[in-house]
Amino acid sequence: MVSSDQRRRQLAREKFERQQQRRVTARRKGRRRNAVIASAVAVVVVAGAVAYGAGAFKSDSSTGKDAAASPSASSTAPPEPAMKIDKNAKYTFTLKTNRGTIALAMDAAKTPHTVNSFKYLADKGFFDGTKCHRLTTGGIYVLQCGDPKGDGSGGPGYTIPDENLTALGKAGADGSVTYPAGTVAMANTGQPHTGGSQFFLVYKDSKLPPSYTPFGTIDAAGLKVVKDVAKAGVSGGGQDGAPKKAVTVTKATVATS
Repeated sequence: MVSSDQRRRQLAREKFERQQQRRVTARRKGRRRNAVIASAVAVVVVAGAVAYGAGAFKSDSSTGKDAAASPSASSTAPPEPAMKIDKNAKYTFTLKTNRGTIALAMDAAKTPHTVNSFKYLADKGFFDGTKCHRLTTGGIYVLQCGDPKGDGSGGPGYTIPDENLTALGKAGADGSVTYPAGTVAMANTGQPHTGGSQFFLVYKDSKLPPSYTPFGTIDAAGLKVVKDVAKAGVSGGGQDGAPKKAVTVTKATVATS
């Protein structure tokens, strides 16, 4: 016999996964649109070849933006960054936000691809100025961040493999495991190996399928920050949406602990 509480958690998980799938559909539509735009731009470039030779077109290198760190840089996804971290080291992912500092401990030995990607992106300022765009307060209790677009459809333009999926134990009869409060895990599209830059901070034990890479833990002070944001609820009411207390990452860094 399934209890009402179990049914409620199941519905919350299903809703969470449907929304992840809608986000990847929107991302795919965006890539197709970019491909059409790229074709149109190619025609303009050919027509302006003489002007380019005369110096009419200049590189925008002065902006300091890195093409690989842009979610719409190309209709063809680039490979993940080359491995440059020390796989035997511990790292701290520090998010300085308008609500307080959130420090996340990461173990490179267990999640090397994830840690390497976050260091690569943080070093380039990818997360600076981004918002934590999603808060859930029913059945699943997470604050989701890491989207440069702020609507759940953005990413770095590449994906990384799933890692450490057995860390939280074997799935129960309902197909889920418990992600303890303080866990940090990768968001994805619901398909294997589709993580990008989005991640979620668990502020209360939550039941989810063991398909989201758990790659870190939140320190006590940071968990308090997230709980304070969650306590204020979702903007406009409801249990899933933008947090009423808007959270903006002012600076993100990754360094060895």
